Amino acid sequence: MGGRDRARINRALNHMIEDPLGGDVTPLRGPYQGSFRRRVGAWRILFALDLEHKIIEVHDIRRRTSTTY
Repeated sequence: MGGRDRARINRALNHMIEDPLGGDVTPLRGPYQGSFRRRVGAWRILFALDLEHKIIEVHDIRRRTSTTY
């Protein structure tokens, strides 16, 4: 991961503190149901939310491929 990508992902993670479902966020289906993905360029942040306790659990940050999820 390059420095520019790392900076963009860091900004997206910091933005999620204020608005976890803001940006390009999509709920996932199938075995990942209940989780979400946020698109940041070619990268995907896979995460789950516990809104009651105000917790964002980041499961993974992956480069998008045909088998990412």
